Amino acid sequence: MKVLLVNGGPHKNGATNLALEEVEKELKKEGIETEIFWLGVEPIRGCIGCNKCRSNNNRCFVDDKVNEFIYKAENSDGFVFGTPVHFASASGAITSFLDRVFYAGGKYFTGKACSCIASCRRGGASATFDQLNKYPLINNMFVVGSSYWNQIHGNNREEATQDLEGLQTMRNIGKNMAYILKCKEKANLPKPIYEDKIKTNFIR
Repeated sequence: MKVLLVNGGPHKNGATNLALEEVEKELKKEGIETEIFWLGVEPIRGCIGCNKCRSNNNRCFVDDKVNEFIYKAENSDGFVFGTPVHFASASGAITSFLDRVFYAGGKYFTGKACSCIASCRRGGASATFDQLNKYPLINNMFVVGSSYWNQIHGNNREEATQDLEGLQTMRNIGKNMAYILKCKEKANLPKPIYEDKIKTNFIR
């Protein structure tokens, strides 16, 4: 079993990464393989709706971090998407990243476990948390919660280490994610078979 944890912040070792590390510790304790995937600081362009990925093996025509991640996602069982709060929303980088990842490679996430986390100085975490959860909730994923909203507070890594409740919340995400993955493995059930997608368009 493997879980990919995504750091959608510009700081490789900032508060967002601290939160992911706390989740990762619990996953490793349960014998689950992990990898923290940092988006970096290079621009990630947004989806342009060209649909090229439909004829390109579920890969975007822009060969960047998005395609690298989709390749890893094929053989992963769970995901944790983390972002700092920028103006009461997720970072521009992770927003563009997730738009393209789920549009091009959505089939590699269906039926898998997912958790989303937000790190912030003070406010905007709940709105950001809600924004990130839109991705797994529209893609037949199993969303993993915790003992409080999945958020941690601190303007940087050092400050975030003082948010004991936030750190505990992250560890509980790891515990819950491990539990869900082990239950799925033990049950050994096939993924649900979904009907062909129905799109109801109100204006034509």
